[in-house]
Amino acid sequence: MDMQADDPALKHDYEQLTEWDARVQLAAAYRLVAHFGWDDLIFTHLSCRVPGPEHHFLLNPYGYLFHEITASSLVKVDKDGNAVDDDGKGRINPAGFTIHSAVHMARDDAHAVMHLHEPNCMAVSAQGGGLKPLSQTAMLCQAHLAFHEYEGVALELGKR
Repeated sequence: MDMQADDPALKHDYEQLTEWDARVQLAAAYRLVAHFGWDDLIFTHLSCRVPGPEHHFLLNPYGYLFHEITASSLVKVDKDGNAVDDDGKGRINPAGFTIHSAVHMARDDAHAVMHLHEPNCMAVSAQGGGLKPLSQTAMLCQAHLAFHEYEGVALELGKR
């Protein structure tokens, strides 16, 4: 692959990205998640803040499998979940919006957010007590883990 100096993958400063750059990078991330088997049909989601002062972010259109997502199919939403520049295709996963809007509203420095159901992580989370400190590898991330009791599908905006 011959990458040019203006390729979005080579821009390291978030403020230099355009909305199209963010769309291309997020679509590529969706494709990589699908490639590595970290998707769970349509029940996981990734988002990316759109550069600029509006605090908009991009989510996948509801019902698309991750390998189907393109830069132009991503839906731009505001902090209230309204599709911006909607051409009638702005349907998003309400649970995905709830989870991602909470992070994007709380953290301006969170330019991208991933919520995955990776098979190994699902197996660990199903164990009582979650990830146990039984190996060096487990200990590497132990101090960086947080836990939240499962309360069902995240649809209540008040719990953001």
